[in-house]
Amino acid sequence: MNATEFQLPLTEYDFERHFDERSAIEWMQDNWKKSFLFGAVYVVLVFGGQHFMKERQKFDLRRVLLLWSLSLAIFSIIGAVRTGCFMLYMLRTSGFKQSVCDQSFYYGPISKFWACAFVLSKAPELGDTMFIVLRKQRLIFLHWYHHITVLVYSWYSYKDQVAGGGWFMTMNYTVHALMYSYYTARAAGLRVPKPCAIIITSSQIAQMVMGLAVSALVYQWMQDGDCPSYIDNIVWASLMYLSYLLLFSFFFYQSYVKGLKPTSIKTE
Repeated sequence: MNATEFQLPLTEYDFERHFDERSAIEWMQDNWKKSFLFGAVYVVLVFGGQHFMKERQKFDLRRVLLLWSLSLAIFSIIGAVRTGCFMLYMLRTSGFKQSVCDQSFYYGPISKFWACAFVLSKAPELGDTMFIVLRKQRLIFLHWYHHITVLVYSWYSYKDQVAGGGWFMTMNYTVHALMYSYYTARAAGLRVPKPCAIIITSSQIAQMVMGLAVSALVYQWMQDGDCPSYIDNIVWASLMYLSYLLLFSFFFYQSYVKGLKPTSIKTE
């Protein structure tokens, strides 16, 4: 299926229809390595911020956190709906293999904007950690490791429009829609039942399993020339998702199986 011929039976908004995805991809091809710079600055600010706050009183940022979480929740919900509609249409009309291998996700009249918005959003999402540092909450390895690696890998993959991107981004949008809605409710002072947190962490683990499965399928179908990707991208994706799977599973065990109090975590 040619991306330029692909049409969704959905209303396209002006900002989606007129979005210049080719310029965005070209910009990313020239600038994706800046994600390493963002990651380095992030690490310095996070651990430098912890040192700065060590002898100081924590900040009460509940209202700011509420607005932050709400904005990311709304963004993620809309992104999940728009990309989810694209993926469902692909599954219905072309089948699962095509939904994994076809590059139309990067050029589709609706999905092209949300694909670019997804990868760019990984930079401002680094701001999540600011609230943990300034409120003097416990910062776990999974949190900052996840933020850095997702940023770098997303920018690295978008520049090549690799196969599987539609699944990776749609899953992430969906999980983030749940996660940031949960944190919005918590920041608003609502008492959220514990099963909600368990469901969110379970969905994160399921996402990592699906990410590994999609990566394996891309590798298999790439051998037949059906899936446009690169061995190094598949290797990095597999290592990334495997590390996430182990870390999230350990977090789930520590938080919910052993009966420990759940740790505040803003990640995938």
